[in-house]
Amino acid sequence: MRIAIKKLLERNAYFISFALTAIIIYLSLSSLKYLPVKISVSDKFLHSLAYATLTLSWFFSIKKSHQEIRSKLLIVVVVFLFGVTLEILQGTLTENRTMDYHDVIANTVGILLALSSFSFLLKVYKRI
Repeated sequence: MRIAIKKLLERNAYFISFALTAIIIYLSLSSLKYLPVKISVSDKFLHSLAYATLTLSWFFSIKKSHQEIRSKLLIVVVVFLFGVTLEILQGTLTENRTMDYHDVIANTVGILLALSSFSFLLKVYKRI
């Protein structure tokens, strides 16, 4: 069963990464005040978690070239710039969202967490 799930994830790795990217775009640019669920966790924690998950999803999508530091560095830079761009868009395109450099810092923490934990998670993944 685990092998079947692993194969399914591998076949859909890029789809999962693009879907997570789209979800983050939607959540970043839409009004969340009408959500039926109230979240009592720190906004900055959620930013870090979202960007760690996004970065890891892209790392696993290109895991065949994970040895290349260029691939990982490119993903780190692109995800960072993606977060900065979304913050700028929040300040310019939305009426109820604001640009916050603390969010950029939280995003960066998530990216660095993903970068530092990827080697360990890849070893765990390979043992499945």
